[in-house]
Amino acid sequence: MVKIKICGITNLEDALAALFCGAHAIGFVFYKESSRYIDPVKAGNISRILPRKLLKVGVFVNENEKKVKKIARLCVLDMLQFHGDESAEYCNKFKGYKVIKAFRVKNTIDLAKILEYKTKGYLFDTFLKTAPGGTGRKFNWNFLKNIDKIKQPVFLSGGLTCANVVKAINKLRPDWVDVSTAVESKPGKKDHKKILKFVNKCSFLNKKRKT
Repeated sequence: MVKIKICGITNLEDALAALFCGAHAIGFVFYKESSRYIDPVKAGNISRILPRKLLKVGVFVNENEKKVKKIARLCVLDMLQFHGDESAEYCNKFKGYKVIKAFRVKNTIDLAKILEYKTKGYLFDTFLKTAPGGTGRKFNWNFLKNIDKIKQPVFLSGGLTCANVVKAINKLRPDWVDVSTAVESKPGKKDHKKILKFVNKCSFLNKKRKT
């Protein structure tokens, strides 16, 4: 059963839309160079309004350890997603939090190197030299042919859309799908109809698998 994360949430209306449409998690981007950046105080205010069942994920890029922990407390985060060049040692410093390490896929992945990270989840996104994430571009899924050997939850990101998400799930069997660009009207503002359509695509597949 695949779960859905709507990333790049910048306002309460979009967070509520993700909740009511059936998403399992939302992502707040705390990387100031991103067009989807949200101030931690604002994110904290949003987070406290939402029910606990909707997981809150903080997305960080090469951020100071103390600052990450401060934001995590302020925003009542359930998961920390590290989307930069963070080392395995760095990722081990956040006891009490579920850590997701993101890897940007350029070519065939080095599974042994990835598994050096003893995190609670692994996210795969598209490599683009000019941006650490949120590119809206798909990578070659064949590069992930060995991800079935990963025992921790796998998050699939990078150019997922209503048109290709079912194919992606059937091919790679990820535990999570992570979408941002494809459900936006513009960077930082979600299109609620697109969120619903994306969630419904995944939900239909989940129901089909049950029967």
